[in-house]
Amino acid sequence: MTASTGSVDLELSETSQAAETTLAGLPWIEDATQVAPQDARALSKIFFDRLAELEEGTHEYQYARNTLIELNLSLVRFAAARFRNRADEMEDIVQVGTIGLIKAIDRFDLSREVEFTTFAVPYIVGEIKRFFRDTSWSVHVPRRLQELRLELAKATDEMSRTLGRTPTTAELAEHLQLSTEEVIEGIVASNGYAASSLDVPVDENSDNGGGTYADRLGDVDPAMEGVENLQTLKPLIEELGPRDRKILQLRFGEELTQAEIGAELGVSQMHVSRLLSKVLARLRAGLLAQP
Repeated sequence: MTASTGSVDLELSETSQAAETTLAGLPWIEDATQVAPQDARALSKIFFDRLAELEEGTHEYQYARNTLIELNLSLVRFAAARFRNRADEMEDIVQVGTIGLIKAIDRFDLSREVEFTTFAVPYIVGEIKRFFRDTSWSVHVPRRLQELRLELAKATDEMSRTLGRTPTTAELAEHLQLSTEEVIEGIVASNGYAASSLDVPVDENSDNGGGTYADRLGDVDPAMEGVENLQTLKPLIEELGPRDRKILQLRFGEELTQAEIGAELGVSQMHVSRLLSKVLARLRAGLLAQP
């Protein structure tokens, strides 16, 4: 049997034979995912040719576009196979790769005389790599450093085989035509690629466990706030007069009552209360004015 669109006649295998019904001059394909790869390439040319003539948003346009996606899903599986070492993420990889396939379909132009497979695979692989770059890091780092990590990893692998040892920072910098500081920055940024749980045992080989990293973390010391306030108050207290500093020393240093302070200074308790309130208000205003 032969399927034809305009002047194009293509021989198709039985598995990809279209039913007699057509839509917008295109063969009706019940399940495009079951079409053999060779037939999928031939059918894709027909659908791309017709897609360029259809109005975007119409039912016919959506049929042609969706069929092209299904016909070429094997390209996504082919590209995803490169990352088989991430089997636990394969479902996400295929989904992201499909996004790359859709972008390739939307941007493909038959007039360029380039095979769609050649055009689409870089889009698919690029989308998958972008997914890893944006989601695999435990700590967010600039994309420039994420890409530098990949370059460093590749260069380190190549130079290790050539030199028979791990290359030095200076050798990596010369090989990549970067400064030593840039290489060091990339190496430090690589530490953010993967993170371990704080619940991991400190010594995994220990029979008694040896505790976790979380057990060794310090807690917030409630006295720290008092230390910070004291350091902030020091210059403010130094600005006070001798009598005001004496009142503070007697009240908060020696913990005397206002009556005892009055007896010490030869003034009434009421006067001590007014002086103390005035001093504390001044210090409080000074604290609030700190940046």
